[in-house]
Amino acid sequence: MTVFEDESSRSPDTTGAGSTSWIGSPHPAVVADREGGVVDFNAAAADLFPSMGVGKWLDEVVPGWLAEAHRRLARPARGPAAAGTARAGPAPLRGHHGGRLLRAHPTESGRGDVAWWLVDDSDLTAAQEALRTERERHAVLTEASTQLIASLDPDHCLEQAALLAADHLGDAALVVSPPVRNRHTVVTAMAGGFRRTQVVLDPALVPGLAEALQGLPPLPARWIDPAELPSWAVPEGFGGTPGSVSLTALPGHGVPAGALILLRRVGQRAFDASEELFARLFAARAGAALSAARLYAEQERITRALIAELLPPRLHHVDGVDFAGGYRTSQVTERIGGDFYDVHPGTGEGQETLAVLGDVCGKGLAAAVLTGRIRSTVHALLPLAGDHQDVLRLLNGALLTARHTRFATLVLASVRRTGGGVRLRLTSAGHPRPLVVRTTGEVEEADTGGTLVGALPVVTSQSATVQLSPGETCVLYTDGITEARGGPLGSAMFGEDRLRSALAECVGLAAEAVVERVQAVAGEWVGRGPHDDMAVVAITAPLALPIPSRPNAVNGRTRGRDTV
Repeated sequence: MTVFEDESSRSPDTTGAGSTSWIGSPHPAVVADREGGVVDFNAAAADLFPSMGVGKWLDEVVPGWLAEAHRRLARPARGPAAAGTARAGPAPLRGHHGGRLLRAHPTESGRGDVAWWLVDDSDLTAAQEALRTERERHAVLTEASTQLIASLDPDHCLEQAALLAADHLGDAALVVSPPVRNRHTVVTAMAGGFRRTQVVLDPALVPGLAEALQGLPPLPARWIDPAELPSWAVPEGFGGTPGSVSLTALPGHGVPAGALILLRRVGQRAFDASEELFARLFAARAGAALSAARLYAEQERITRALIAELLPPRLHHVDGVDFAGGYRTSQVTERIGGDFYDVHPGTGEGQETLAVLGDVCGKGLAAAVLTGRIRSTVHALLPLAGDHQDVLRLLNGALLTARHTRFATLVLASVRRTGGGVRLRLTSAGHPRPLVVRTTGEVEEADTGGTLVGALPVVTSQSATVQLSPGETCVLYTDGITEARGGPLGSAMFGEDRLRSALAECVGLAAEAVVERVQAVAGEWVGRGPHDDMAVVAITAPLALPIPSRPNAVNGRTRGRDTV
């Protein structure tokens, strides 16, 4: 479209004649006097208004909106000063004629005549409308991305996709998920509300649905007969059979995420090609968000299952002996790390219970993976638990043949109730020696030691036998406690002496109370400073021995109370 300024800003010369330059303008121009009679016009005006002629009234040859505008503008002369002075008229106005949108620019001659320049604005208006529509759609897609990605919950993502589609794409929307055990989850949204149902459906009954659930290109909306929709595809309160239906796939990551069905009521315009394209753009974002949410949910489920196996078990009474354990990872945000402990009840009456506490080199997830391997290996070696050296030798060989280069320290404790007390057989492999809290308040160190496992071809160790009287406790711990740095200056190690002092105050306490005391003192020393993983296990001969009971075991590991 050509926009010109010079000729639209001056009045055509109505005095005569053929010398006027505006006659050849490609834009229609009409001159009329104050009474509304046509004074002159150019060829473009004659093409636009076939009835145009000099001496005719504007009402006879131009649209009513233009004639009315001329009557408002052409008034009796406004005084002597106005006579003979040409001036620009008011702002241009717009109106329709013959399927076109015209912009009319008036210019007054000062003698009562008004020249009307007409410009076809149809293309410009269509372009502006298209631009406005695209901006609105871009805003919708941006809002959809924000709301859909904000939640990694698949159910919430389904609901948001349906609600957004109902608000911006149609009068109602249905999101159909892929089948799970022959049942489809269908979320129906309309007027700000939604409903979730589980439906046993035949996709072939909805034209294009079976293809959409397979991720195939959608059918054009004009090919779908709304009367063929089954009852589940028309929401309650919709108001009868839809007037138009659009259906598209929700593409996912590798596999389809579902299908989107859009409905419009009778009396609304049918879905056109641009709206179907916009629906596919929306569906692409909704499908990506749904796939991400489902992938995250699956990974979270797997992670929970794996973490459940890596977390230390809960400990309580086993064969009349009181067990308790506590664990604190190096990072507040972590649940697993490189320290671990297990208690494996004996498989037969009177057999020893094997307690294991270890520390893997490193921290975080990589160390936790190795702890899982060690715990599984020890569990497999339980039939050999009567010989600690044999268990350590086989475990050392298993670690040396693994791909990792990490090593670990361990302490094994075979526990059996004997009369009124508890007998322990302790073996340390590169680990801090267990401490024994006597009823006198004295804290003894078990005479055991050895080399760490997973580093040298041969592992050596020395076992020690300890007898606990009622009320006495044996404490197994990792060096994360004694090497924890803190205190007034934040740099001093907690050390074994402070640990011994804390244990000396635990005379006669139950195993759980001993663990809580050690954790509290060490935690107060560290404060909010960095520290390594810290684990502690207490084995106590109760003051009043309970009736022997064998707790339920899961994978050979006891379940009960624990201190974390």
